[in-house]
Amino acid sequence: MTQQRIDFTQASPDAVKAMRALEAAIAKLGLEHSLLELIRLRASQINGCAFCVDMHTSDARKAGETERRLYAVSVWRETPFFTPRERAVLAWTEALTLLPQGHASDEDYAALAQQLTPAEMVNVTLAIGSINTWNRLAVGFRKMPE
Repeated sequence: MTQQRIDFTQASPDAVKAMRALEAAIAKLGLEHSLLELIRLRASQINGCAFCVDMHTSDARKAGETERRLYAVSVWRETPFFTPRERAVLAWTEALTLLPQGHASDEDYAALAQQLTPAEMVNVTLAIGSINTWNRLAVGFRKMPE
């Protein structure tokens, strides 16, 4: 196990306050809470963020997400447990989280466009960007699950 480097919430409270304000804004954009938690959990899994995986698994569970679906998020393509809307969003989450390894494909974009309105597409993309920023803070400064 590794040791936390710095507490980024104390080192730069104004930056964290701005990130929390973005999260509050995203929560008010009309996307389902369950969908936001799937985004947060999948990106956190990809980024290897133990703190965020722990937090978002717990948050999703408290919001009523099933254990079966939580266990299957990392292998969502291989299961029948997710709706077409969720599948499109999970694919988009993976594409944008893994940008250094490729680009957001036309196929992933088309699937997303079939399931979401243009505003929802932007809002989902903001949610993906936000969790990726949180992941980078937590991984970079080794924030540990409590």
